[in-house]
Amino acid sequence: MTSGKRLEKILKALANHRRLAILKYLLVKKSATVGDVAQVIKLSFKSTSRHLMVLRGGEMVEREQVGVLANYSLAQPVDPIVRLVISQL
Repeated sequence: MTSGKRLEKILKALANHRRLAILKYLLVKKSATVGDVAQVIKLSFKSTSRHLMVLRGGEMVEREQVGVLANYSLAQPVDPIVRLVISQL
């Protein structure tokens, strides 16, 4: 993926207050399940899962399957743009 396309994907993903809340939560918590994130941002499991998929598509979060649960965390290293945006929240 070209750097322009990647930047566009990141910026589109960051243009949503729910996804920003997810990133901020994962910055503090380090790792969380969809259910944990959904409870904190007060959104349904299904909607939260969709937001996490968008963030994962933008390579901002990583997913680790642990049994039947999936844990999400910020992708490492954290993209400088993502770090800058999160720091402003």
